[in-house]
Amino acid sequence: MHAAPPRIVITGAAGLVGQNLIVRLKRRGFSALTGIDKHAANTPVLARLHPDITVIEADLGRAGGWEHAFAGAEVLVLAHAQIGGEDPAAFEANNIVATENVLRAAEAARIAYIVHLSSSVVNSAARDFYTETKKAQEALVAGCSIPHVVLRPTLMFGWFDRKHLGWLARFMRRAPVFPIPGNGRYRRQPLYVGDFCHIIMSCIERRTAGTYNISGRAEIDYIDLIRAVRDAAGCRTPIVRIPFWLFRLLLRCYALFDRDPPFTTRQLAALVIPELFEVIDWPSIFAVGATPLPVALCETFQTKPYSDIALAF
Repeated sequence: MHAAPPRIVITGAAGLVGQNLIVRLKRRGFSALTGIDKHAANTPVLARLHPDITVIEADLGRAGGWEHAFAGAEVLVLAHAQIGGEDPAAFEANNIVATENVLRAAEAARIAYIVHLSSSVVNSAARDFYTETKKAQEALVAGCSIPHVVLRPTLMFGWFDRKHLGWLARFMRRAPVFPIPGNGRYRRQPLYVGDFCHIIMSCIERRTAGTYNISGRAEIDYIDLIRAVRDAAGCRTPIVRIPFWLFRLLLRCYALFDRDPPFTTRQLAALVIPELFEVIDWPSIFAVGATPLPVALCETFQTKPYSDIALAF
């Protein structure tokens, strides 16, 4: 008789990875799932899509009201993070304070294993709120007493993508032109979140330990990636190169009207840094397949109902 699948708690469950992971965990036969997220708009989306799991709307940066969810759980997928924005206090609260609280609750509940979703930015030359607080978050996990694996993905895309390629595709559908900063020849290594979710599930099943840099296996210039997104999303929007300084000025103007802009001047600076991340043989290490980039983009923008769901910022 096979053992029952472990009970899993997922923090940041209403975000890009969490939403995708829960779909795939259920397909794999995992049913005892608890998702925790504080986003007032996206957490109800998660609950509506998955009425058969436990969904808790709570701010992990504040103790109380959510710790009971860890009782009896065996695995924690630590996926919460502040990704964008201009408020340093938000990065501190969501990437550091919330992680301290979660690890304290996990240790008290005797969680057996943690999958921590870090980021490739910890190896980046970029210096911004996200990079520095993700480094601190990873250090907190490394110092905890629970066996764990640390996964450092590069830029991800897939269903429920509100910040990156998903937002760009939605912008492309309603804009007369799509601006590209400079010449657009900035090498990227986009990672399909579907593949990343299979890596996470492999870790849960095998209890893999260590730290792994999970990069997209296809290198592509930013401008060519945008063209591929346009094709997969069925758009015909002209792509226009504009001077870097003008693009930066437009971002600054946009930020005057949006306190949580999807793309900031700091992210622009990180975009043009000429760096590539380590590519390991993760298909062999985790026994998962790598989806070809054109196929992954088609799945992202053409698979209903998930391709039609746009999460809020």
